[in-house]
Amino acid sequence: MASALKNIIVVGGSYVGKSTAQELAKVVPNTHRVLLIEPHSHFHHLFAFPRFAILPGHEHKAFIPYTHLFNTATNHSVIQARVLSVQPNYVNIDRDWQGSPKIPFEYLVVATGTRLSEPAGMKDNDKISSVAYLQKHQADIKNSKSILIAGGGAVGVQMATDLKELYPEKEITVVQSRPKLMPQYHVGLHELIMKRFDELGIKFVTGSRVKVPQSGFPSTTPFEVQLTDGTTLPSKYDFVILATGQTPNTDLLSDLPSSSPEGLLSQSNGFIRIRPTMQFADEKYPHLYAVGDIADTGLRKAARPGATQAATVVKNIMAMIEGKKPVEEYPRSPAGIHLTLGLKYNVVFRNPDEAAGQTEPTVIKRDDGQADMGVEGWWERLGVPVTERQQYHL
Repeated sequence: MASALKNIIVVGGSYVGKSTAQELAKVVPNTHRVLLIEPHSHFHHLFAFPRFAILPGHEHKAFIPYTHLFNTATNHSVIQARVLSVQPNYVNIDRDWQGSPKIPFEYLVVATGTRLSEPAGMKDNDKISSVAYLQKHQADIKNSKSILIAGGGAVGVQMATDLKELYPEKEITVVQSRPKLMPQYHVGLHELIMKRFDELGIKFVTGSRVKVPQSGFPSTTPFEVQLTDGTTLPSKYDFVILATGQTPNTDLLSDLPSSSPEGLLSQSNGFIRIRPTMQFADEKYPHLYAVGDIADTGLRKAARPGATQAATVVKNIMAMIEGKKPVEEYPRSPAGIHLTLGLKYNVVFRNPDEAAGQTEPTVIKRDDGQADMGVEGWWERLGVPVTERQQYHL
């Protein structure tokens, strides 16, 4: 009977949550089922959002149905819902599922990631509204002459280079709060990006933040932009893109009592405190795990380390199901990124592996980028067969 099945719940269906759920479903015994709970109707291919907010024609491909995530012959399911709160042995969701808003679990994996400002993340849960947002953003970009990007991380850098390649006549300015762009990486990456900015004619301001008016930026253009250091940038801008920061999605844990004075979350950054096994650091909850961006691993927030963390979680949950001690620890590796610096030019950059005696970063420059960033391959990864172009719109 279905009611006798023991639930393993994964909360959050982005890159790492999706991988964790898929890998668990391959190995758990038939006494258990995997439930992936995700508020979005479709998988959001976030890496493509910055480009598809500028370049028309591909935006509908960035939202992929979850319908083929699991083999339909199994008991595993994707539940479109939001987890409102986590209790020690059940979650509360924002709608009834199988007659109740409470779903019990034996193991829980939190993969809720972070909230990103639009256009790096979507505020709507459905595909139609999200596609419409990207199309409006494309139109706003096209109608603007001078664009300011607030934030010099990966999203800001990628959008600046895409914009200047597609619209060389537009004035593009990046404002970065730190002295250097992409500061979590070796300075070599900042230097490489600066060279690219110079080639394309992108302006940049470092060492200050953009002050975002409470009511948003004016709709009458052009307008001036104020910075936190007291500087006012000239009255010429007619569009601002916010590419700033990440806020941890931890509201669902606010009702879960902690058994230690340190709490469930890191006091320094708000991410979930974990052990090297990816289990919650709080010893009261050995059956609770955190994976990906939401986990306080000390590593760079990215999909690649998240995938290896997912494998760690799967091994440890399987060990616990088999009555063994979870001993697998997540691997630590130097921060790395695959960064587009225009429609074709892209770079793979990895910080030096100091433990291995490296002093210089690994830099692989490529000129093989695709306009749609190879998004169609992600439909295959989610198991969705596409036989005609119209299916990308569904």
